[in-house]
Amino acid sequence: MGNNEVKKLLSGKSADLGITPSLLQAWTRTALSTRQVDPYCCTPSWQLPFHDAFCPDRRLLIRESSNNFLLFAENIGSPENVVLTPIEQNWLFGCPLLGKHAVDLLADTVDDIKNYYPTFPRIVISGIRPGGVLAKRLLKTFSSNFHLFLLLDSSSTQCNASLTGGFDGFLSRRSSRQRRKLKRLHQERLDKGIWFEQVAPTSREESEQTFVRMLSIEHTSWKGLQQCGMEQEPATSFYKSMITRLASSKSARIIFAKHEENDIGYIFGGLAGNLYRGQQFSYSEAWKNASIGNLLQIEQIKWLSEEKCKRYDMGPVSGEKMEYKRHWTERQGRLESWMLIKK
Repeated sequence: MGNNEVKKLLSGKSADLGITPSLLQAWTRTALSTRQVDPYCCTPSWQLPFHDAFCPDRRLLIRESSNNFLLFAENIGSPENVVLTPIEQNWLFGCPLLGKHAVDLLADTVDDIKNYYPTFPRIVISGIRPGGVLAKRLLKTFSSNFHLFLLLDSSSTQCNASLTGGFDGFLSRRSSRQRRKLKRLHQERLDKGIWFEQVAPTSREESEQTFVRMLSIEHTSWKGLQQCGMEQEPATSFYKSMITRLASSKSARIIFAKHEENDIGYIFGGLAGNLYRGQQFSYSEAWKNASIGNLLQIEQIKWLSEEKCKRYDMGPVSGEKMEYKRHWTERQGRLESWMLIKK
């Protein structure tokens, strides 16, 4: 598979694992060039903050060869009960196999994996597009020696909007009803004196200051009042780690909604190449009737359009609370997760 191979079983927080900047860059580049349903969530900007915040004691199996990647985490119930999962294993939005020959690299690694454990571990692979190239290669390569099971509870549908043509192009793909609504909201926010501040932190200090402002808003939101938002651990550590990592590549995009000099709402996401992936937005409960969430979405899309971004990813669209995303997006992609069990 080439001479540039890196293979590790490592434990600890990502900053202590010796993962080089060049490996991180190659990881990101490969994630963005392999037609993933949710490209951002395949990058280290999503995967490593999850590891650090949720389960830093797991060992990571990272193997790279000729820009093909294996990116797994070890979950041990007992020496005979081991599961290798994607590094981010809660939502399973990313894919642990990146690159044209990643399936071949996994097949090449099977003997090495076998040597670590008394019983061959189960392997979970997420980010599989039903009927796509990865699904076909997995079936062709592993069906002789492995049982392949679909994990039904982990399937999801992700949604995104094209930003081709800039903000005007985005508006042209919305319904006439939504365009009228957005125009009305713009006038209402002017009448109420709401304005916006764009923030793109470029250092740890700036990212921490920005995150403190976001948490302050979160505490006053319905999520904060019900103690189910970003101010609760491990979510706090996850998003703090993410915004800090994004700041190092100038890829965080945050907008604060303000009234006079007070922060009343925020929207936060990150760039991966020329696409944006939304993460969180929130606003003070005192402003719940001012459509702050919609206004922030509009402002973020305007900003990204000015930066020539091509895609606005909003993550999963399922359930009543996610239904609002359908008005902002026009494209969807299905994700599946499979488990491989040795015959």
